[in-house]
Amino acid sequence: MAKKTAPRKQKPKTPVNTMSIGELQAELQRRERGIRKLERRREKLLDELAKVDSELGAVGALGASGRIRRRPRNEMNLVDSLAKVLDGKTMSVTEVTQAVQKAGYITTAANFRTIVNQALIREKKKFKKVARGQYTAK
Repeated sequence: MAKKTAPRKQKPKTPVNTMSIGELQAELQRRERGIRKLERRREKLLDELAKVDSELGAVGALGASGRIRRRPRNEMNLVDSLAKVLDGKTMSVTEVTQAVQKAGYITTAANFRTIVNQALIREKKKFKKVARGQYTAK
């Protein structure tokens, strides 16, 4: 955690048109020192950020783009997407899984077929099991 320091007392702001050349030069030097200090601080923070990024990459939290992976947003939930794909058709779980993704449903799940299977089993009001592994929409 950052160490808290007392706020610095700043000199009262003097209008530039009333400052002497020496005072203006001193002010410019003071500001340049401040820039160098901020640049050093920025470099330290960038180094720290690079370390955090490498740690996130090591645990698989970064996608291929180098950004933190976010959960995708779909226009319809999975059950509604499945109902739309299965409307008037009978398909296996694998076929439904491929069809719903082809229709635009985005997922990052490694076991999406299992998730689809569970949704088909759970939603008895929307889906009917025709045969082993074969489902249709009601």
